[in-house]
Amino acid sequence: MTDAETTKRPSTGRRLLWLDIARGVALLAMASYHFIWDLSSFGYLEPGYAADGWPRIYARSIASTFLFLAGFSLVLAHGERIRWRSFWKRWLVVAGAAFLVTVASYFAIPQGLIHFGILHAIAAASVVGLLFLRLPVPVTLLAAIAAFVAPFYLKSDAFNAPWFWWIGLSTMPRPSFDYVPMLPWLAAVLAGIGAARLFPSAGALRQNAPGDKPPGRSSAILSYLGRHSLVFYLVHQPVLIAILYGVSLAYPATGHPDAFTRSCVAACLPQASEAFCGRYCACALDRLEREELLAPLQSGAMPDAYRGNIDTIRSQCTVEAQAAGDDFGN
Repeated sequence: MTDAETTKRPSTGRRLLWLDIARGVALLAMASYHFIWDLSSFGYLEPGYAADGWPRIYARSIASTFLFLAGFSLVLAHGERIRWRSFWKRWLVVAGAAFLVTVASYFAIPQGLIHFGILHAIAAASVVGLLFLRLPVPVTLLAAIAAFVAPFYLKSDAFNAPWFWWIGLSTMPRPSFDYVPMLPWLAAVLAGIGAARLFPSAGALRQNAPGDKPPGRSSAILSYLGRHSLVFYLVHQPVLIAILYGVSLAYPATGHPDAFTRSCVAACLPQASEAFCGRYCACALDRLEREELLAPLQSGAMPDAYRGNIDTIRSQCTVEAQAAGDDFGN
């Protein structure tokens, strides 16, 4: 191999420190978002807090970063020639981990089954990305733009069947705690491929040389996380949940009355008048707080033994709200 060829593509024997650090930063950002989600699930933050506003933007930025780095890494690993054995070995690991996530979510959170999350997207987009390793960079970037805008113009009821959900063109929202369909998220992977091919010999892309100054402690920690990103991804949520569960036993969440009232009234209005719903929801809130059931109800951690209490509260408050006025159903 000539000196020019060596400069063109980093050798496979060394890792890129900056790339591992970037993955490490993305992993910590992801863990911080999941911590916000867990705080909401345990009742310490308002229900749905992590799914809207700035947390939603934060989550999408993190997912985009992971997919961009996946595309970038695909070029570094297979830019000169596709190393099929290495590719499929890595692919099987990622796809296997994605399958484990789906199985675990089926038992742990069936109401938000993860059928096509970030790992599924990385596995699928990596296969598609191979098609763009030899195409002109402008074609790859145009394809990235097309993938990004496709959901705005091509959504159709024809894609609502479950076996089409992975595409991302369904007109119905998918009930999943981690939904990263191919469209528009393939755009981030293709952007990473295009970026890596635009700057193949830039100094920032070179690998660490033996004589380079060793990284500082923070960089070393981040690069270590980046080198073990899949393990960190699979382990961090069970650890966070276990910690919060222990905290919740000692310091239970107090619940969010305003959030309960809003959701209660919204669910009630299609069936009854605004006056009735106001009385009913005020009664339900009062009973739930007195019996210390508000936080468990909002977090989804209500013990089965207390389900009967909820039914009793619902029945009693319906009777009381009707007795206070006969506008039910008006």
